[in-house]
Amino acid sequence: MTTLRVVVDSVLTPDSPALARYTADLTRALIATAPDGCDVAGIVAASTAAEIASVEERIPGLADLYRTTLPRREVMAAWQLGLGSSPGGGMIHSPSLFAPFRKHDRASGDQVVVTVHDLLAWTRTDLLPATVVAWQRASLKRARKHADAFVVPTHALAEQLDDLAGVGSRIRVIPSAPRDGLAVTDDGDERRARLGLRSDYVAVTGPVDVVRTALDAAELRGVAIVALDAPQRTADEAGDETSGATDPGPLDAADHAAVLAGARAFIAADRDDLSGTALIEAFALEVPVLHADTAALLEVAGEAGAAFADADSLAALLSAVVDDAEFTERLRVAGADRARAFSWRETAWRVWQLHADL
Repeated sequence: MTTLRVVVDSVLTPDSPALARYTADLTRALIATAPDGCDVAGIVAASTAAEIASVEERIPGLADLYRTTLPRREVMAAWQLGLGSSPGGGMIHSPSLFAPFRKHDRASGDQVVVTVHDLLAWTRTDLLPATVVAWQRASLKRARKHADAFVVPTHALAEQLDDLAGVGSRIRVIPSAPRDGLAVTDDGDERRARLGLRSDYVAVTGPVDVVRTALDAAELRGVAIVALDAPQRTADEAGDETSGATDPGPLDAADHAAVLAGARAFIAADRDDLSGTALIEAFALEVPVLHADTAALLEVAGEAGAAFADADSLAALLSAVVDDAEFTERLRVAGADRARAFSWRETAWRVWQLHADL
């Protein structure tokens, strides 16, 4: 039996819900698509019995769950330096830069593949704690030396990562997919009411100031803003950007779907987003998508959304969403078609193929 061992520790850490979702969704898909003669095991830092039970409940079907002898903080530092408890050789896949970096022999079947979701630790240090920035930078330096491959969700991120670390020949672009359980339910109105949402709003990721300016320019001052999945920011910046916006906080898949489905449009205003997962989820729910004209978002949208460069062009698009039913329906249909290009089954199959090709 050939075992692919996945570092699933992030499902136990509350500081990055997006990474936890990605890890759980990917690992479940890897289990479901495992080739004949292959299985999937998990790797976590030293954990309590309750934490182990939580992992096994969230990711059923793991062949084994290896626990390091060190707790999470210590093992993060140790692996970054090639020290500490090790899960051994074989195929190891990490959904982040948290991986057991060490010298190994790929010819004998030992592999370490890591995932890079963004480059905020280099491009937007103001959005992250200094300790996170330092850890990510040191981990990428270690990964550059020891990782056999780097998974990224977009070609735009692949280009930036290669410019930064010079690992182009080892980069593989494998998109993500909508979070598991993202579907419109019959109680959407009740869910939106419980979250305190107004009846007329747009859902937004990224800074809301450009959206507020655009709504004002389009004379749509009665349309509210709901900020989704806001990245970690300084207190002052968060206060400035969320002024006049509703922030429902972390949402489960059903609530997230209800918020998206009830919006006039989904606006991806985050120019630092290099994965585009938020667009994919809006497409899957047939919500009209307006997005910043960055390389990553243009790549993911594939012309299924409408791109804007600034508040003025966004204002024109918002007016069209309100006044032009044909335009809005065209975005809905194009988005639904685009969403079919992304699935966890396809993502998992490509991960298996990547390990087989190494």
